[in-house]
Amino acid sequence: MSTPERSAEATDATPYNGRRPLRYGPLPDRIRHRFPIFDQRVYINSCSQGALSDAVRGSYDQYLNDWDEKGAPWEYWVERQEAARASFAGLINATADEVAVTTSLSAGVASLASGFRFARRSKVVLTDWEFPTIGQIWHAQEARGARVVHVPEAADGTLPIEHFERAIDDDTLLVSITHVCYRNGATTDVRKIVDLAHERGAYVLLDAFQSVGSLPIDVEALDVDFLGAGVLKYLLGSAGLGFFYCRRGLVDKIWPTATGWFADQNIFEMDHTDYSPAATAARFQSGTPPVPAIYAGIAGMGLMQEIGIEETREHVNGLNSRLIAGLDELKATVVTPRRPKRRGALICVKSTDAPALVAALGREGIVTSERDSNLRISAHAYNSVDDVDAVLASLQRHRKLLA
Repeated sequence: MSTPERSAEATDATPYNGRRPLRYGPLPDRIRHRFPIFDQRVYINSCSQGALSDAVRGSYDQYLNDWDEKGAPWEYWVERQEAARASFAGLINATADEVAVTTSLSAGVASLASGFRFARRSKVVLTDWEFPTIGQIWHAQEARGARVVHVPEAADGTLPIEHFERAIDDDTLLVSITHVCYRNGATTDVRKIVDLAHERGAYVLLDAFQSVGSLPIDVEALDVDFLGAGVLKYLLGSAGLGFFYCRRGLVDKIWPTATGWFADQNIFEMDHTDYSPAATAARFQSGTPPVPAIYAGIAGMGLMQEIGIEETREHVNGLNSRLIAGLDELKATVVTPRRPKRRGALICVKSTDAPALVAALGREGIVTSERDSNLRISAHAYNSVDDVDAVLASLQRHRKLLA
């Protein structure tokens, strides 16, 4: 049977809907043409930023056109914010009133931190895998009475549940964990940590910035209380847009003191005489929303929904298995866990000079990044077997920079 042709209305810039594929056929064949950078480079750095798509570029044009044609369409831009909120909520199996639209993960977490009082319970438990912003925000609360402790990494590079058992006690207010570590690509066992924390009366905040879009996330299944993320990486958006999830039953228990106009219960009431935070997770918002980034975020999230996150996860796991096998042949030191269930999309390789290795690959047209003396290689839906083989061939040429 021949493959049916797409209708004239179903162009590459016009998605079918949130479930059907962009084109018939496997990844990345049906989507790679949407990302112009592949005409020039091998882009395998989605842990830093997703590749720019035609949809996101077009969304910025649409923002400028709307601004030009409508002047100051704030009611419409507020509608765009609500569309972004609903899109993200759908991605994590939340409801829209459990999601705040922020400018970054930092903004959402800082608002949460400002709403806690460190009296009855004072301890905040972090891990040594956290992104700097998480540690900085919670250590800043020490001036307000917080007591911050870190769960250390074990000698084998894991975070054993036993380490959490020793750290979480009846003085613990919050446990803050990352879903995928930005330095080594390892995942935390979220549900085990959540169950332990809840058993001891503590909340759990999940940093999903390095995971959302690259693997399915269900806040109900994970049972987390709070979640922060952004669209910059695997959700294919741009800088300047983040989201913060708060479980509905906890919203009215948190009274943020870091706030702003769009955190109010009625932003168009324009009341400057009191503080009346929204009855929803919008209370974790602040001032004027990042309108251009909202346009881009809607486009990026829509594109990822069309591509399919579960299919992306399966595709990337296959690419990473090939990558790890090739790295083993090079006798490179892979610091990311071998088991697919214990890693995200990111593969990290030890280097004797990681910045030099990133630069060497860059001169050959391959875009990667580095952290903590590791080369970071992060595939996405648009990457191919040829991309992986190009990386391995380049690493063979620069073998002296592998540890």
